[in-house]
Amino acid sequence: MGIISLEKLDHLYWLGRYTERVYTTLRNFFKIYDCLIESPEGAYRDYCERLNIPDIYTSNKQFVSSYLFEKENPDSLISNMNRAYDNAIVLREEISSTVLSYIQLALDTIEAGAGTTAPVFDLQPVLDYLLAFWGCADDYVEMEDCRNIMKCGKYVERLDLYIRLNYNMKDIEKEFNKLVHRIQKTHMCYNMEYLDRLTEMMNRRADWKTEYQEALCYLGGIIEVR
Repeated sequence: MGIISLEKLDHLYWLGRYTERVYTTLRNFFKIYDCLIESPEGAYRDYCERLNIPDIYTSNKQFVSSYLFEKENPDSLISNMNRAYDNAIVLREEISSTVLSYIQLALDTIEAGAGTTAPVFDLQPVLDYLLAFWGCADDYVEMEDCRNIMKCGKYVERLDLYIRLNYNMKDIEKEFNKLVHRIQKTHMCYNMEYLDRLTEMMNRRADWKTEYQEALCYLGGIIEVR
C-alpha cells in the first residue's frame, strides 16, 4: 500500500461505508416516514427485515426515535454517524480538517435533532453535509489512493443497501460499475473470484429477490478489511 498503512486503509474503507450507510438509509427513511406515522403499529418491520436489523422496537413512534437518535442502539443513524466520525478523526492528516468538518457537522445535526417532531425537516442538512463531504474530499484529499479506497467503501455499502432495499436493476448495475472502476484504481487486495461471480450475476440480470443473499455474501467478501 505504499505509505498508506493497513490500519489507515481500514479506516478509509469504513469511513466510506459508514458515511454512505447514513446517507442512503436516511434518504430511504424520509420516503417511509409519513407511512410509518399513518400506518398500523409494526409497519417498520418490513424495513428492519430488509436491512437485517433486529426488531427491538415497541411501536412505530418508538422505532422512529430509537432508529434515528438512540446512541445505545447499534443500528441507529447516530451510532453509524459516530462510527464514521471515529474513523474520520484518525484520518485527519490524510483527509484534512476541512473534509473532517463536514462529518462533524452531520453528527452535530443528528445530535441536535433528538426529540424533534419534524425529523424530515431537521435532518435534511445531514444529507447536504455528507454530499459536501464527498465533494470536498475530491478537492482536499491529496492522495488518489485515499480517495479511491474511501469510494470503494462507499460503493460496497451503497450496493449492499440497494440490493437489500430492492432498487431497480439499472441503479444496481450503475453502482456496481462504479465499484469495479474504483477497485481497479487502487492497490488493495481483493477477491477476484467474488468479483467475477457478481459480474456474472449482473450480466445475466439476476433475480435479486431470490438471489440477494448470495450477492450480499460475495459483495461483503470482495475487500477483506477489519
